[in-house]
Order: sequence, then structure tokens, then C-alpha cells
Amino acid sequence: MVVAVAEESRGADHARTWVEQAKASYWCLVDTEHRVADLYGMVNVPQAVWIDEAGRIVRPPETAGSTDHFRRMDMTTRTLAPELAQARQQARTDYLAAVKDWVTTGRHALPPDAVKRALPKLTPEIAEAHARFRLAVWLQRNGRAAEAAAHFAAASRLHPDSWSMWRQAADLEAVGKAGGPEFWARVQALGDKPYYPPPDLPGFAAPRKN
Repeated sequence: MVVAVAEESRGADHARTWVEQAKASYWCLVDTEHRVADLYGMVNVPQAVWIDEAGRIVRPPETAGSTDHFRRMDMTTRTLAPELAQARQQARTDYLAAVKDWVTTGRHALPPDAVKRALPKLTPEIAEAHARFRLAVWLQRNGRAAEAAAHFAAASRLHPDSWSMWRQAADLEAVGKAGGPEFWARVQALGDKPYYPPPDLPGFAAPRKN
């Protein structure tokens, strides 16, 4: 079964449009405090975790079909060249095919020791970052925006790899900010580090830069 989780601190109404557009036939949960990201070590969206019928993780959090092709977008028109758009779509198709292959054949599942090595490590800083994020969400919801902003900023400093926390905080401050100039400046600052690390599956690799 598929369970989709929307990391949306503004509540279900802000996620509803996307659920309805997808005509989803699977469970769609709304995680206002990003607790699923905390539990599984997710740092971006979309990410996926594969869990078998016994409840064991067989693939830790990984990029689920998205790629870094967007970094080669024409910023004037906000569009991708046709070949880049096609490559991005192919990555989505290939990831879905890998999931189906696992369900029917068991391929692509990792052994327990490999899963354990690949699971994101929880540090005191990351634990504090998630606690501060949840506190900030509560403060924002209760009209204490200035205090919330301070805790959102602290969460991002403590866990800089979490794009989910930074983008959520930006969007709570002003809708659209999460994809604005500050976002692109942060992406540029990555240098050669991928924004969407490709999953460790056959046929997946980071897109080459021009």
C-alpha cells in the first residue's frame, strides 16, 4: 500500500488541493509538525521509505523520482529545455517501476546491515532542530510570529541539510518565499552537492551540469 504524507504546517486545507488533483486512492496524511520527517530522517520532498510486510525498512529515505534537472532551468522563462523535462519525467517513471519491481519480485530491497548503515544518523543537534521546529509551528499558530521566526532560524542552523524545515518556515512567513530568490541562493551555494541526491538504484545518476 501507498501512504502519502504532506509536510504542511498550515493544515489540511492547504494540502487538500494537491490531494484532490491527484484523485488519490491511497491514504494521504497531513503532518503539520513534520513528525514523520523526524522519525525517518527525511530532509526534503519528495522522499520515500520502503517498508516490507513485516514492518521492516528495506530502503531508507531517498529521493523519490525528483532530480536536479531543475537547477538547469531557464530562469527567464522558468522552463526546462525539452530534453531536460523528458529526463526528469523518465526518472519518475523509472522510480515507480523500481517500486513495482520490489513489490512483485523483492528486487532492490537492501539487507538489514545495509539499511542500518544507510539510515540517517540522529545527532543531538538534529533532535534539537526538530524540537525547535515543532515549537515554532505552535508559536506561529498562536500569533507569536517573531518568536516563531527565531526558533525556525535556529532549527535551520542546527540542521542545515533539512530543506523541508527551511522551506516550510519560509512559506509560513510569506507564501511563495520557499521558491523565491533566497531559495535559489541556497541552491547555488550547494555547489556540486546535489539538492536531490539520486537514489542508489540501477540507471539513476546525478544529471550532468553544463
